[in-house]
Amino acid sequence: MTTSKGQKRGAKAPASVPHRPKLLEWLKDPRNAVAYVEAVLDEGDSKGLMQALRNVAEAQGGIAAVAERAGLSRETLYRTLSKRGNPQLMSLTRILGATGLRLSVTHAHTGVPRSPRAGRAA
Repeated sequence: MTTSKGQKRGAKAPASVPHRPKLLEWLKDPRNAVAYVEAVLDEGDSKGLMQALRNVAEAQGGIAAVAERAGLSRETLYRTLSKRGNPQLMSLTRILGATGLRLSVTHAHTGVPRSPRAGRAA
């Protein structure tokens, strides 16, 4: 027996394609990594941020390589980027730097970034 679309009843749906390998490949591009982390930050979910940073770290050479570039042990990086992780600002900036990212501040309502020369001595 067939359905109205010509498919056999009881036929299995095609298996889904895992998205993680494509995500990690996409995150190798620094512009994509920035957009990804910014989108997660906009959601305000700290657990989501830790997962996003883990994904970026894996895409940027793996946890061990990023830990080494950040001057952290692999175990510390795993713990920091776990769902229960709560990194200190220094650790966060080191992890971001090791993945080619940095913290930035924009105006909450306009999205205007600070002037490149603001706050610098002349």
